[in-house]
Amino acid sequence: MRRDHFTVTAENTAPETDAMPTLAVTYSGPAGTLTARLESATGALPDGEDVDAAFRLQAPADAEDATGVFSLSRRLTGDFVLEANAVAEAVFALVDAARRGDGTEYRIRIERSGADDVVIRKETLLVYDNEGSLLRQHSLIPSGVEL
Repeated sequence: MRRDHFTVTAENTAPETDAMPTLAVTYSGPAGTLTARLESATGALPDGEDVDAAFRLQAPADAEDATGVFSLSRRLTGDFVLEANAVAEAVFALVDAARRGDGTEYRIRIERSGADDVVIRKETLLVYDNEGSLLRQHSLIPSGVEL
């Protein structure tokens, strides 16, 4: 799967909305390819306990029109499930919206053509700068979690 098969947008990030902040990942690549990557060995689709979410900037965080790579990886093996190009502003808006709510909860909705959406609830989103250092001020890290 190629990164350009994905489009990432942030939804429900406005201060006046009560809906859960959502990172919508739309897949437009070959049918079945994403589903095969999402399913575990038993055929189950992932939930928040199965995968970890991260965003790695490709330029400094304060750069105009900064972009990066959003990724989901298997928690136990570290294998990538997907990688998608994303605009940093959308990810930062999601982080801000999740912080305004109760805690740091947000969801990732993966839209697949010809199949139901996969919805994953998460509380953690680690954001790294273009040199690989964790940006705590832009990350979602639940209280009580030590890194």
